[in-house]
Amino acid sequence: MHPVIRLYKNDLSMTLRLSIPIVIAQLGVVLMGVTDNLMIGRILGAIPLGAAGVANSLTFLIGSIGIGGLSIVSAFVSQAKGKNDYEEINRLYRAGIRVAWYLGLGLGLVCLVAVWQFDVFGQTAEVTRLAKPFMLILTLSNIPLLLFIAIRQLCDGLSHPKVAMFITMSALLLNAFLNYFLIHAMGLTGAALGTLLARCFMALAIWMYVRNDSFFHPYLTRISQVSLNDLIVKILRIGIPGGFQFFFEIAAFSLAVIVIGWLGEPQLAAHQIAINLASTTYMMATGIAAAGSIRVGMAVGKRSLPAVQRAGTAAFLLVTAFMVVCCILFLGANEWLVSLYIRDNAEVATIASTLVIVAGFFQLSDGIQVVALGVLRGIADVNVPTFLTLISYWVVALPIGYVLAFPLGMDAMGVWVGLLAGLTVSAVLLTYRFYTKYHRIRLEEIDPEQILH
Repeated sequence: MHPVIRLYKNDLSMTLRLSIPIVIAQLGVVLMGVTDNLMIGRILGAIPLGAAGVANSLTFLIGSIGIGGLSIVSAFVSQAKGKNDYEEINRLYRAGIRVAWYLGLGLGLVCLVAVWQFDVFGQTAEVTRLAKPFMLILTLSNIPLLLFIAIRQLCDGLSHPKVAMFITMSALLLNAFLNYFLIHAMGLTGAALGTLLARCFMALAIWMYVRNDSFFHPYLTRISQVSLNDLIVKILRIGIPGGFQFFFEIAAFSLAVIVIGWLGEPQLAAHQIAINLASTTYMMATGIAAAGSIRVGMAVGKRSLPAVQRAGTAAFLLVTAFMVVCCILFLGANEWLVSLYIRDNAEVATIASTLVIVAGFFQLSDGIQVVALGVLRGIADVNVPTFLTLISYWVVALPIGYVLAFPLGMDAMGVWVGLLAGLTVSAVLLTYRFYTKYHRIRLEEIDPEQILH
């Protein structure tokens, strides 16, 4: 076997092994929301389900800045691991937890303002009445969620992601159990309380595991006395733009829901089916992106430009292969996939089947753009990619979608073609950014602050 092929084979194998537990953990988070919706809808009915959906969307949208912002920590940890700098890993672990508290409290205040001004969202009186207390409890639950994510960055950055996978899947079962009893006892508030308790379990379980498992002892036993302020500032300064990358995409898709809602109820229902399918494959792609970020960060720590290039390329190859399979599935089995959601509404099924075809085409763009963001985080390049995502979604995707849907009369299909255009622009620009940027970083004196611009 040619030496170059052998190197890429090793990189692909290592990235795949690292990706699988992260993908499963990501799916666990998605399934937790699905479980909540299924139980609320079946036990309480449509109006509580609508209230929970609005509250969940708003809380997650605001919290996404923190979720995306903390993801940079795993890249820093992997860089320190590449340099065998145990003290730096120790400081990053503690600084990440501190930042999680700050973000949890700061974003929590934003959520409280949203609850206080909930009437501006134009919901019915009953939905507003139910959603307010639900959103308050969800806001509180974002704090343990961010703490879990902060500690998870240590595990993922050290290529030890199975910890978070098992804890997330355990929390999924706990959440379902708690929901069943608490919804019957307390109504919609019980579902939010179940989520809060499940997230507290996640934060406590991962903290105890890291504290007691022998694998982590070399990194945590000798606590550095050096101030954490420099790392806290670095995580916030580089992580917050990364969080806004996540925010811009989620906000764009949330606004697309509103635009499609103007077209009518059948279009909105069809959109929900197609976006649910696309979101599932997207979350799996984010696992490959996280693995790519960690592997690139480790290569940076080892000061090897060829290793940086191979790690990034391996992530691109993996996500391309995975998304091509998803694309073929969406194109060839679109009607069957839609039938899993709805059987007795031919209009919705017809629209949804068409949208799933478009979703099949944007699988590849969606996967490549999220992996590009991941490998760029691995070299701590976040400011320009954040601007590129803003342009792709808010200057390309949404305006094109609106024009195609309304003036040109393409209906819901027009909105989805706009999303496809934005995702494709994002994929091309971000991939180009990585391959023109990585070889210009000075690995001899690597410092994330040097490559922000």
